[in-house]
Amino acid sequence: MMVIMAMFFMNNLNLLIKFPRRVRTAVLLLFSLPLVLMIRLLKPIVLIRLGSLRTGRLGHLALNTEIYCCEVDAGIHDNSQLDIFFPGSSIANHQLVNMWKRVLFVNRFARYVDRVNGWLPGAAIHKIPLPTDRDERQLLTASDSHIAFTKTEKLKGRHALSDLGLIEGKPFVCFHARDSAYLSNVDPHVDWSYHDYRDTDISNFVPAVEELARLGYQSVRLGAVVAKPVDVKNPKIIDYAINGRNEFMDIFLASNCRFLLASSSGLMGLAQTFRVPLAYVNQIPLEYEPRGASDLFIPKKLRISQEDRFMTFREVIESGAGRFLRGSQFDDMGIEVIENTSDEVLELAKEMEQRLTGEWQETDIDQDLQRRYWGLFNGHKTLARIGSHFLRANQDLLEI
Repeated sequence: MMVIMAMFFMNNLNLLIKFPRRVRTAVLLLFSLPLVLMIRLLKPIVLIRLGSLRTGRLGHLALNTEIYCCEVDAGIHDNSQLDIFFPGSSIANHQLVNMWKRVLFVNRFARYVDRVNGWLPGAAIHKIPLPTDRDERQLLTASDSHIAFTKTEKLKGRHALSDLGLIEGKPFVCFHARDSAYLSNVDPHVDWSYHDYRDTDISNFVPAVEELARLGYQSVRLGAVVAKPVDVKNPKIIDYAINGRNEFMDIFLASNCRFLLASSSGLMGLAQTFRVPLAYVNQIPLEYEPRGASDLFIPKKLRISQEDRFMTFREVIESGAGRFLRGSQFDDMGIEVIENTSDEVLELAKEMEQRLTGEWQETDIDQDLQRRYWGLFNGHKTLARIGSHFLRANQDLLEI
């Protein structure tokens, strides 16, 4: 009887909406207990696991979940298991959550079942080990995206593209520069300054998108909350982040563009999820490079302030700076993080466009520089490539 009542509440959570929060939580936890006991009893027959989707950040919601699906395809998770997910306390993009609900078992009541499960011995085996957003096994290249738009959504998206001024059937490029505005808006009570080393000035993207416009592309600037508009008057460059931005089109634009030109942000994870080629500028930390076969990247350079010189790639790796995730770590070592120049961004965008159109001509020098770069990582090599122009101009960074 308790199990039947618990299942009833699982599917009718709105019945409790009028109760005070503490009372509602207590009731939900109470009715979760028989479900947890049932999960434990069913273990010899079917292993039921629970896990939270990382819904609070767009990139994690997209890429961590996509890599989990790739792991299932690769047999890393036992297909006989039943995995039940629940959304986190905040949701960065409702459209993306709805798309995941089409391929995963997602139920918000499972949050309380998971909580009760954690109170009891033997809880670990009933938890889903959601992967990070780093495709260590390079699984993304072995399968297509696990989520897709419905016919209705595709029609809605095409109409919205037309409303933005995009020409149907013509490829467009999306671009985005990460700044501090988004996190400051999401939770202004948190000091997010430790992320500032990742920031990028959108102005440095202007020459690149102007060149893409000259080549016939329209470009759309993405971003949920941005610090400033793009200072351009070219009608082929659309500042969608400032005018008309919405959650549905964030996903539709990023998943349908020719390639994404962006700095470190959740939109990169979205592009990788939909297998959209990524031109990653201001990549940092150095050892957290993208993994896709069609991806290009150029890193931020690190300057030793006291010596007034850039660190070589070898020095970055051996010092640990290639894995730093907080601005204070660079500060403590007297390292200044240097943003890519507008010319470097331009050259990477040109290389990406030429590679995708088949016009790129790679020289023996380019191939040698790529080999020398990956040789610094003790045989580690991803399918992504560092920008050829950047390597030619910064060969001193390859010194041993």
